[in-house]
Amino acid sequence: MNVREAVLTVDETQTNFLEQGPSLIERAARTAAAAAADADGVDRDARFPHKAFEVAREQKLLGVMIPVEFGGFGASIYDVTDICYTLGRACASTAMIYAMHQTKVACVVRHGHGIPWMETMMRRVARDQWLLASSTTEGQNGGNIRASAAAVDHAGDTVSLVRDATVISYGAEADGLVTIARRATDAVASDQVLLALAKDDYSLKRTLGWETLGMRGTCSTGFELKVDCPADRVFPESYDKIHAQTMTPFAHLCWSSAWAGIAAAAVTRAQAFIRKAARSSGGQMPPAAAHFTAAKMSLAKLRALIAANIDAFDRAEHDERALGSLDFQSSITLLKVQASELAVETVMHAMRTAGLSGYRNDGEFTMGRHLRDVLSSPIMINNDRILANAATATLMSGVPMSLRD
Repeated sequence: MNVREAVLTVDETQTNFLEQGPSLIERAARTAAAAAADADGVDRDARFPHKAFEVAREQKLLGVMIPVEFGGFGASIYDVTDICYTLGRACASTAMIYAMHQTKVACVVRHGHGIPWMETMMRRVARDQWLLASSTTEGQNGGNIRASAAAVDHAGDTVSLVRDATVISYGAEADGLVTIARRATDAVASDQVLLALAKDDYSLKRTLGWETLGMRGTCSTGFELKVDCPADRVFPESYDKIHAQTMTPFAHLCWSSAWAGIAAAAVTRAQAFIRKAARSSGGQMPPAAAHFTAAKMSLAKLRALIAANIDAFDRAEHDERALGSLDFQSSITLLKVQASELAVETVMHAMRTAGLSGYRNDGEFTMGRHLRDVLSSPIMINNDRILANAATATLMSGVPMSLRD
């Protein structure tokens, strides 16, 4: 089925959105405007960015990656990461929630074709703009999502699960949830499956709060997650395959794009500060102008790094062998480390550009929120853990013999 034929299978409203409505980036800009207007309040009160997601739903942004035949826009990784970047420039919490949601949507889209429940979920995300949360952090595993303590208990056509989910970002606000668990009670910790759940399939009991330095609006509280649902909520493919082909690439590309948006917002404020200072001093650049140059350079490196990895994923997306290669897996894994460090570096240079004006919380050049939010990036799936786990793989990878190898 080609795209035009697929469009004819959706309802008239969706067809109008696809053919006559604003572009995805215009929709993102409208959502970002709402997010920016509410960002300080979301941060101050550590509350979910309701206004931003009201507009996101109006703009049909939650289902952009759903295939056209299931009511979505069939958006690419380029589209989704551009939206994450745009939202990151407005409100870090909004951008990170959106990035996490799209990572879960990608898992359903890429591994759910031909499975009636998964296709139903795709239609609900597109039609009803369901927001999907993620439960990957558990108990004392410290973010090691390739080992699960909780196991799926099978009983005929139903399954159950009890999970000590120490973090479920925006879990209380979500319409559904994607989680990992051991395949069965006798399975080893690394033998995992992925479940895609509707809100009726589970219950949440809050166990931990969320009083943090930054990313306060993600509302990443802890819950006891209890699941009792039909067995078709479990993906047939093993999680190790989903993790390598979809979960890690989409997570790292979308997160990095959101962090780059935060960095870009800080650089924009630093630029405004430099321009104002230069005007007031007859065109003479302030002493901290060198930090602005460093911020621009760092942001350029960050954007180039992300763009190169998006291109690499786009080339390999439908080639399982390429996706599983050592070079691709090392690159996409280490993207998270490199992007998070560069994002922090960029915001720090931007703040030093503005000096006290950036440090203050009550002025037009304030960057405190940007810095607090971006500081979450190296510890969200801790960089130290990633580097330690990647050590063996990087030792096996050869050193290039030329610039173009």
